Amino acid sequence: MQRGPLSDVRVVEFSALGPVPFCAMLLADMGADVVQIARPHTSIDTDNFMQRGRRVIPLDLKQPHDRDTALDLIARADVLLEGNRPGVMESLGLGPDTCTARNPRLVYGRMTGWGQTGPLASTAGHDINYIALTGVLDAIGVAGSSPVPPLNLIGDYGGGAMFLAFGTLCALWEARASGLGQVIDAAMVDGSAMLMSLFCRLLAQGKWNGPRGTRILDGGAPWYTTYRTADNRYVAVGALEEPFWQALLAGLEISPASLPPRSEKGGWPVIRAALADRFATRTRDAWAKQFRESDACVSPVLNLQEAAENEHIAARHTYVADRNFVRPATAPRLNRTPASEAVPPTLGTAQAVLEAWQTGASRR
Repeated sequence: MQRGPLSDVRVVEFSALGPVPFCAMLLADMGADVVQIARPHTSIDTDNFMQRGRRVIPLDLKQPHDRDTALDLIARADVLLEGNRPGVMESLGLGPDTCTARNPRLVYGRMTGWGQTGPLASTAGHDINYIALTGVLDAIGVAGSSPVPPLNLIGDYGGGAMFLAFGTLCALWEARASGLGQVIDAAMVDGSAMLMSLFCRLLAQGKWNGPRGTRILDGGAPWYTTYRTADNRYVAVGALEEPFWQALLAGLEISPASLPPRSEKGGWPVIRAALADRFATRTRDAWAKQFRESDACVSPVLNLQEAAENEHIAARHTYVADRNFVRPATAPRLNRTPASEAVPPTLGTAQAVLEAWQTGASRR
């Protein structure tokens, strides 16, 4: 069996919601041996693909024996991932000081919304709260309307899980040189703010002015937005650069001379109306066919079922059939040490893991 690039990495994941299991899934996909410590009487949902690639070990961490078992696992691990409020792991006797005393090389990854410090550190919150406080949510939505939550992709996964994974790999790399681990304070507010780097720069340049839905990348520009088609579906247009804009107009059979200059924002409503009228004359799929081999940057807006069947997406196997459902394939793709085959979670025992890790063996 092909070994992934992280096949020699051992991870203890404490059961949590959202970003932590997603991060652990990414590590497991790349070959890491992930053991999830779950609450007693936890059942295994083999159809939950975000739990794939783990052995799940139920432990009652309030009981001294089970807590000691968790510490024995941690002593043999490279990485610990947890997503509790600040202070919870310390109250269980599993805080960073205790764990690194047993394992100085341990990378201790902490995932929270607000971070380990700050006035809100101990309060509850969800993705929408974290992106609201960092200026992200205010930037997303239609002009003259309320902000639109972008699912929970930015706070939980983009600003949360991805930065936890990045921090984990950075700390692992350093630990192999220094012999010492460190604590990762991965906060969704920090990661979400980092994702706004481009827009902070645009703001500093005076190019991010006005309310949401009126700017270049938030749907305000007529050449970077969506249009309704004759069958009440949508196409997405991203003709930012001039050659792409000219290709768009050619495909729509609109003369550039009939429109105001793109550089004059006051003319954007006229341009938008002209494009909207033209897109409304054909179905979504007809426009997709029209622009299929064009550099006009026009794409059909597909739902998940349609996306899995799209010619390009299917050719790349971006979505794959997995038992009772279609799921995203592992990403990114490495040519020499590709991701491991996704396997459902299994119920394991701490003793079996300890014996394997004691001898240096891996279940992979």
